[in-house]
Amino acid sequence: ISAIDKGQWEAAASIGMTPWQTLRRAILPQAARVALPPLSNSFISLVKDTSLAATIQVPELFRQAQLITSRTLEVFTMYLAASFFFLMMRRLL
Repeated sequence: ISAIDKGQWEAAASIGMTPWQTLRRAILPQAARVALPPLSNSFISLVKDTSLAATIQVPELFRQAQLITSRTLEVFTMYLAASFFFLMMRRLL
């Protein structure tokens, strides 16, 4: 919103718009045009980073579950715990 020229606020006020109307009809549409490209770049980066983290995390997580399973023979419990941990990590990312 700060990227929009102050003259836009003044022009809207000069034609009788309230501050809420000015924001809704004049400022936010212009601010969206300015903000959309950086936001889409951030979203693309987030998707790529999350995919990379999942690619690294899943094999490592289930490898550890497999190692614990070989000692305790509690297959279902270990894989259930690993799956739960994975879902919690995905929620955070």
